[in-house]
Amino acid sequence: MQVRAPCATPFYPSDCAQSAQRFLKGFSPPAEPGRVVAGIVPHAAWQYSGAVAAKVFASIREKQIPETFVIFGAVHRWVGINAVYGRGAWGTPLGNVEVDETLARRILEEASEWVCDQPRAHSGEHSIEVQLPFIKYLFPEARIVPIAVNPDSRAVPLGQRVGEILQDYGRKTVVIGSTDLTHYGDIYSFLPAGYGPKAYQWVRENDARILRLAQAMRASEITAEAASHHNACGGGAMAAAVMAAHTAGARSGLLIDYKTSYDVVPEGEFRMAVGYAGLLFLATPEKLA
Repeated sequence: MQVRAPCATPFYPSDCAQSAQRFLKGFSPPAEPGRVVAGIVPHAAWQYSGAVAAKVFASIREKQIPETFVIFGAVHRWVGINAVYGRGAWGTPLGNVEVDETLARRILEEASEWVCDQPRAHSGEHSIEVQLPFIKYLFPEARIVPIAVNPDSRAVPLGQRVGEILQDYGRKTVVIGSTDLTHYGDIYSFLPAGYGPKAYQWVRENDARILRLAQAMRASEITAEAASHHNACGGGAMAAAVMAAHTAGARSGLLIDYKTSYDVVPEGEFRMAVGYAGLLFLATPEKLA
């Protein structure tokens, strides 16, 4: 069996299970009714964004045990069409996570206008990998379909088609979109508000812009918003996940947690930060009836 070896181990600790337990200590998942159809999670180093991502996965587990996760990942390296990793497994410190090859094959066949089968697109990419220890820890039997999604016009129709495919798929499935938010500071060559408290507030407001679109299910506006305001590195992944959620019956997104790297490590005057948010999308009771 083809196994993708981890390439982003500096992003998460070897004691993934213990770290996940620490992240979730004292956390109570939301009690809103409905079936979880999708989530949005960040993908930075666990010391910064791990607690946000962990809360999303724990909230999913509170309501159901998915058998497969379709993970739309941000694209930091790959240049090309949206790419499925269609066979084999991905390695994690907690063991391998197998690809749902049946679902991957169906997506490749029925969404061929927007995706290709290209494992190389996932080489050196961390946006999906950093989610897998959480999945292996909380859903040890779950499989995955990793899809690298570009931030362009193909993201929304891909999300819609995947959402349609999942409607009659025989396994319990949840869609995950992986993105961080505003990357602010000299290191990112992006500091339109300078430094200090006003700049910190500017970052939070910039993140809020795109989070409002996601929560309102305005998937078609997300990639343009990300391009214009630099408030998501995975705008395509977010847009695809929101559209898949809408197709599955969700009508709004629930914000589980939000913070910036500066909130985690507030060293001195504010000069840089990356934003992280966790969202959950539930199919409405009307849709479930």
